[in-house]
Amino acid sequence: MEHTFPLSWLLTAFAVYTALLFLVSWITSRKADSNSYFLGNKKSPWPIVAYGMIGTSISGVTFISVPGNVMNENFYYMPLVLGFVIGYVVIAKVLLPLYYKMNVTSIYSYLESRFGFSTYKTGAAVFMVSRVLGAAVRIFMVVLVLHTFLPPGSVPFWIVAAVFMFLIFLYTFKGGVKTIIWTDVLQTTFMLLAVVLTVISIANRMDWTLGEMTKAVTATDYSKWFNWDWSASNNAVKQFISGIFITIVMTGLDQEMMQKNLSCKNIESAQKNIYTTSITLVLVNILFLFLGAVMAIFVSQRLGGMEGIGLADAAGVFSKAQTDKLFPVIASQYLGLGVGLFFIIGLISASYPSAGGALTSLTTSFCIDFLGFNKRNDMAQARKDRIRKITHASFAVLFFLIILILYVVNNQAIINLVYLLAAYTYGPLLGFFFFGILTKYRVRDRVAPYIALLSPVLCYLTDLALKTWFDFGLGFTILIVNGLLTFFGMWLFREKSTGMAN
Repeated sequence: MEHTFPLSWLLTAFAVYTALLFLVSWITSRKADSNSYFLGNKKSPWPIVAYGMIGTSISGVTFISVPGNVMNENFYYMPLVLGFVIGYVVIAKVLLPLYYKMNVTSIYSYLESRFGFSTYKTGAAVFMVSRVLGAAVRIFMVVLVLHTFLPPGSVPFWIVAAVFMFLIFLYTFKGGVKTIIWTDVLQTTFMLLAVVLTVISIANRMDWTLGEMTKAVTATDYSKWFNWDWSASNNAVKQFISGIFITIVMTGLDQEMMQKNLSCKNIESAQKNIYTTSITLVLVNILFLFLGAVMAIFVSQRLGGMEGIGLADAAGVFSKAQTDKLFPVIASQYLGLGVGLFFIIGLISASYPSAGGALTSLTTSFCIDFLGFNKRNDMAQARKDRIRKITHASFAVLFFLIILILYVVNNQAIINLVYLLAAYTYGPLLGFFFFGILTKYRVRDRVAPYIALLSPVLCYLTDLALKTWFDFGLGFTILIVNGLLTFFGMWLFREKSTGMAN
């Protein structure tokens, strides 16, 4: 039966979870300084980091989108997830030893020692642009969902966005990565609780036992893992290969994700974290997809299909934008207040640390890579702390402004474009790092910014040409092509002498 989610429950859930979050922040930020803010004093327990990274890897957008998209794409997401595992192995075996050997705070410091100043600054700038755009879209989508739970016209969107960003700013203001690591634990826990409770609630309404529910899912096309249509963007081979490189770039070459690994006491602990995360992530994604199949069956058999819940037109046609609404609608309107409450908490818990992690990593990168905190022994610690806090606040304001712009534009094509731009900017990082790792060549350092700008443009034109002439989209492999173009650009401007830069 459909019901309206009470505003009082929403506000109570938000307040209670926020209070819990600030309690964790207070405990973890006592006696905090820049060392604990940036690397948690290298005392983070690896099991805690590994468990928390599950939630970090599954953002608020993924929390909503992956289950709903099963109606359109079955379990075709799984080859991508299987590729993640190989990507994590590469991170553990190749990138982590490199970072720990150099004892870096910002992973982009490697680019300076390998190639020089311009490549280093370009790599850090590429990360910052990508992280700002990608995180802003994720935060916007979650704030938009939260806003829809409020009575129409009761609270302006900008107030919801301002409160959300201000709370994120406050709880990460002092503790930094140490706070993020422990709040990630809350994120993972409540996200998984929301999924499990939704599955159990639907099973009860369908009068299923666990075995009957599993048989019902496996009897449908929803449980298919592999799409062998080579022209499809979700082709299994494309997905698997892309999953490898997505993980290498969006975890191994991303300051936010690696900052948590570098906070472990040694490389052995960090590697245990990576291996544990990779296996657990496979199981968790299967759970999310299983939820999607269960919801699809429930909607089809008990609620009159997508048109029955107002997410499709009279002809039964629905878009991905509509399937993104499936989990919120089912959890909040058809499964009772308890499930709806846990969905809200799960969504909030998915959003807080994701946004907080972006703020912390951007502040770290700016302070280390552009202000040179690690080299400024002449600067008093009190002044570093003051500058770091101003930087942290500035990025929070920037996120708020971008969220407002996205809301005013309110165009799904524009939002997708911003997200796509964020994905494109990771390609140069892939090319820079692996040219340094796989070759001994030095390059003309000053050309790095031009390569980083030109490679995504050429990648876009290549994708456009393939779609126009061969009806073949690169899909997630855009990242790989982008990285290869950057790698080739570095090779073109290599110097005759080899060896590491001084």
